[in-house]
Amino acid sequence: MSKESNFENHFRSMSDASPLGIFVSDLEGSCTYANAAYQKISGQTLQETLGSHWARVIHSKDRQRAISEWANAIDTQRPFVAEVRLVRKDGSIVWTRLNGATICDGNNDQHVQGYVQIVEDIGDRKAIEVILRITENALFEQQERAMVTLNSIGDGVLTVNLMGQVSYLNHKAELMTGWLLHDAVGLPLTKVFNVIDSVTRKQAIHPIKQALKENRATKLTTNSVLIQRNGAELPIGDSIAPIHNRDSSVIGAVIVFHDASGSRALTEKMTYLAQHDVLTGLPNRALLTERVTQALGMAKRNKKRVALFFIDVDNFKHINDSLGHATGDQLLQSIANRLKHLVRNTDTLCRQGGDEFVILLTAIEHCLDAIQVAEKLISAFSDPHIINGHLLTITLSIGISIYPDDGQDVATIFNHADVAMYRAKVCGRNNYQFFNSGMKIKEVDVSAKANISQA
Repeated sequence: MSKESNFENHFRSMSDASPLGIFVSDLEGSCTYANAAYQKISGQTLQETLGSHWARVIHSKDRQRAISEWANAIDTQRPFVAEVRLVRKDGSIVWTRLNGATICDGNNDQHVQGYVQIVEDIGDRKAIEVILRITENALFEQQERAMVTLNSIGDGVLTVNLMGQVSYLNHKAELMTGWLLHDAVGLPLTKVFNVIDSVTRKQAIHPIKQALKENRATKLTTNSVLIQRNGAELPIGDSIAPIHNRDSSVIGAVIVFHDASGSRALTEKMTYLAQHDVLTGLPNRALLTERVTQALGMAKRNKKRVALFFIDVDNFKHINDSLGHATGDQLLQSIANRLKHLVRNTDTLCRQGGDEFVILLTAIEHCLDAIQVAEKLISAFSDPHIINGHLLTITLSIGISIYPDDGQDVATIFNHADVAMYRAKVCGRNNYQFFNSGMKIKEVDVSAKANISQA
């Protein structure tokens, strides 16, 4: 089975195990894949879903809004998030939250190949919001009855007064915040419901003031993390709405929040897979390109050098063909592990594809630094790899280009390192070569290059 098939099976197994729906579409929005959870949420079989537009099952009253928001998200390159109703075949309606993102070419993060949507069933939460609206007055006039209802639901519910002091937590909110009701009542909201941005690590700007001032429902920003009383962190999603009395005056606000770690973990996993090689776990070409771009910018500002090593495993094809792909894959993993121990934490090791690896050395002072690393690599691979009882001695052909000496941009640096690597092949393998202006692609004629690529 090919690596691509293994990856596809791995992705399908992972996505089918997820409780969240996954809908993958082409550039036109037509379905190319939908997992089991999506089929269950939408009420559509895989056969009915494949080839259909993602908006087909959206309720007619929500469809145009969702399509417009989707188009705007693509134009502005922002995340797509929408809450819409899906209409099943039996006429039943289910509320969902859609989170959309682009799927890019692994070799070019500017080349969009399609889109993926994470579909979450939020019917229970919508029902809770309806219950909360219906029972707003009951929260004060029939407190015991409301507490029984609120303590039976799966989301945390927390209320505050106009001064921003906590007035109520249901049982789920107690569990999620770590605060008991009798300890939390009267405390400032930010002490009990301490929320930070997971990216900036700064306290999130809580929209509760906006909900009270403008008398409308609001939400926390994405990447919100709740700091529990014991210091643990919990990714959350929430909705905030004002509470009115019988005279329609705002007397406080209610926060309904839930554990978002599952959907966030899946998103992070998919992002990781998009940026890393499945076999070795190393960064792939897409992530390397991003890091090289950053490294060149920093080197330019600090007047430093950057070295790029283009590494090809000598005679790998012969080993792969004679001993089998399973042995070949294990050998590549062993090579990757050995390389990882030879580079600094500040550098980047990438699997370019096949038996090719790339090392990015950031902020070096002199070319001598690159020479020392290259000689260390050549020396380290004099020791054999033991794979499935086979003693395999591997050598490397290494091409090196230096910024800014050998180029001013990512493409040129990559190309020149590749040219230098082929010169190392021509020079007998198991050596390293620095790019110089006298090297040209034509140095390695077409037939010779074809023969080398088989090695």
